[in-house]
Amino acid sequence: MARPKLRDIPDLSAHAVPGTAVPVRVTPKAAKDSITMDKGVIRITVTVPPENGKANEAVRRILAAAMQVAPSTLTLKQGQTARDKLFVYAP
Repeated sequence: MARPKLRDIPDLSAHAVPGTAVPVRVTPKAAKDSITMDKGVIRITVTVPPENGKANEAVRRILAAAMQVAPSTLTLKQGQTARDKLFVYAP
């Protein structure tokens, strides 16, 4: 089964500068996958539970789509088990 397409993704391509740290706030086990900007904070909701890094992978995929980069270029530096995460863009 294919993954559902995200709609209304904000353009975060300005964050696609090598070495840029991108802080995000994550909500796992949500009703749908989405990404929003709320007062300068990137908020990502994912439907998967926070087990064995599955939610982190889903967040990486969604953030990469919004930044228009490959998911492999985003590295999770902080927040492996927290809701506040810090991804670094390193192509």
